Amino acid sequence: MALHLIVDGYNLLAQTSRIGGGTSLHSEMAREAFLRDLAAYRQRKSHAITVVFDGWQQGWGTEQREHRLGLEIIFSRRGEKADQVIQRLAAKFGSACAVVSSDREIVDFAMAQGAFVMKAQEFVGKLREGPNQSGVSAHKELDTGEDLRPKRGPEKRGNPRKLPKALRQRSRQLKRF
Repeated sequence: MALHLIVDGYNLLAQTSRIGGGTSLHSEMAREAFLRDLAAYRQRKSHAITVVFDGWQQGWGTEQREHRLGLEIIFSRRGEKADQVIQRLAAKFGSACAVVSSDREIVDFAMAQGAFVMKAQEFVGKLREGPNQSGVSAHKELDTGEDLRPKRGPEKRGNPRKLPKALRQRSRQLKRF
């Protein structure tokens, strides 16, 4: 099942290392390189992707939408922040979407709507994965034979080596990306 991915544009763009050497976060060149990376990700995963950028300070009077590189790109209208647009989209799609943002307000709202939420830094790792890489990490830790976890008391039950149910579920959801 293809998932609808809603991306907080400038929030994720700030997490990528493309900015530097005098390039501004809001520059056209930085945005275009970022959108090409997202389009390549879309080719690999075939998720519908909507990228929302702020236009509240210097944008147009109406919300601007365009489709490029297989992505839906939205610039919020003047006076409206991208956060509000993302919240509106998360309410519309509900549990059929995933939201990528590190903004606490957006994260809380999207989770309340049933959407899956990924922090921007977490998604940057997925974005940079090559098409031939599977979800397996390239680095393996050497087993020293010592368990670094604290010892559990006798009142604890269950398998101490098994992750909690919530973490196992999140891990399964992350594998879709």
